[in-house]
Amino acid sequence: MSAVDMNMPILIVDDYKTMLRIIRNLLKQLGFDNVDEATDGSMALQKLRDKSYSLVISDWNMEPMSGLQLLKEVRSDGQLSGLPFVMITAESKTENVVAAKQAGVTNYIVKPFNAATLKTKLSAVIGNF
Repeated sequence: MSAVDMNMPILIVDDYKTMLRIIRNLLKQLGFDNVDEATDGSMALQKLRDKSYSLVISDWNMEPMSGLQLLKEVRSDGQLSGLPFVMITAESKTENVVAAKQAGVTNYIVKPFNAATLKTKLSAVIGNF
């Protein structure tokens, strides 16, 4: 029996609608159906302040507020600072990984990824499921 709440509310953030659909489908394959979407960091921050989420999965590259800026906003907000935050990026540059870690990212996924990779990364964040 899994200790992970498969009905936990998850917020996915990406300015590319196709990517939102891909992430949502991968989460569904893994058994997570309670998924909301935001198309940029500002919208995500508003949703995070309006509703309680258990996990954020955010793209790095977005306008006007990037995933890194969103992460910094979340970590500096007393109500949100403990929220697990998984960053998705197409770039695996060391400086990006370092910047994300310094900003308090919980885990990091490099595109492209599949359901198995997502499950591995999420298990490291929320526990095995």
